Amino acid sequence: MDFIPIETKRLILRSITEADTLDFYELDSNPEVHLFLGNEPVVKIEESHSMINKILQQYKTHGVGRLAIIEKSTNHFVGWSGLKYEKDYRTQFNYYDLGSRIKEQYWGKGYATEAAISSLEYGFKTLKLAEIGAVANINNNASNVILKKIGMHLTSTFEYNTEVLNWYIIKNPYL
Repeated sequence: MDFIPIETKRLILRSITEADTLDFYELDSNPEVHLFLGNEPVVKIEESHSMINKILQQYKTHGVGRLAIIEKSTNHFVGWSGLKYEKDYRTQFNYYDLGSRIKEQYWGKGYATEAAISSLEYGFKTLKLAEIGAVANINNNASNVILKKIGMHLTSTFEYNTEVLNWYIIKNPYL
């Protein structure tokens, strides 16, 4: 399933493909990127290939999944963002999760915020979701700031794999 690309002022969000494997590996092998993600960066490119296959399966199974973030001015892969039907983090319930992961050289440019806003709009206007959730490690200041900036509400914390995570929710303002 290919999604119609979403365009923002500086970015294109498009379907992830197997051609993105090297970029995924570059992103996820960086220990700084994984500092608040269990601190387990990938060590083999096959791990990145496996992650892409899981995303492609999400497209087929749930009609939604993470999207590649491409910088318009350079056509470079910045990272990924978007929605995912999530069943693992919150074992009490399933939900649509907003997430992103950005290559370190693109941190601080506002790309994660820009992609997150367009992902929320897609989820609410196109998919007509009633609400979207998000998770951020309590110590990941950048992610927590972004989630609050885009209008998500911190409602609780919970533990996952011995880490304390913040739980955010936003309701569809168009319903």
